[in-house]
Amino acid sequence: MAKVGILMGSDSDLEIMSAAAKVLEELNIEYEMTIISAHRMPDIFFDYTKTALDRGITCIIAGAGGAAHLPGMAAAMFPLPVIGVPIMTKSLGGVDSLYSIVQMPSGIPVATVAINGAKNAALLAAKIIATNDKEMLKKLQTYAENMKNEVVVKADKLDKLGYQGYIEQMKK
Repeated sequence: MAKVGILMGSDSDLEIMSAAAKVLEELNIEYEMTIISAHRMPDIFFDYTKTALDRGITCIIAGAGGAAHLPGMAAAMFPLPVIGVPIMTKSLGGVDSLYSIVQMPSGIPVATVAINGAKNAALLAAKIIATNDKEMLKKLQTYAENMKNEVVVKADKLDKLGYQGYIEQMKK
């Protein structure tokens, strides 16, 4: 069974990155999650990425703010897909993280999602897994159908209640 690694450079990223864990759990994808710093603990980081494949990791989701080196460094050392999640920063709103992750040198690709987009990172990891797993493909199709149905229910409710009624019900 495929396994995903979820990495973050600080526990302050946990709230954002937990969205990836929730999606993976919903899709019944095994994962491991850890706080690891490429800068503060390079020996542990190197060991993690060098041994990830042996532990069954098929994709790494790496969240990073500020300098945002974690996804790129993971991609430099891990031979399978790495998905970077730029984390919102106080100073530059996460654009700094986004630019850092998307500006990888040729030959070291990192897939990148929106700022704080850990949920989409998990869905992208699931789609990567689904390329060789028909059961996962079915789960993703069901997931998409469920999202569609949620929107249909909301649209129906808005049609029935009107704007003001819908807003009032949302407040409850």
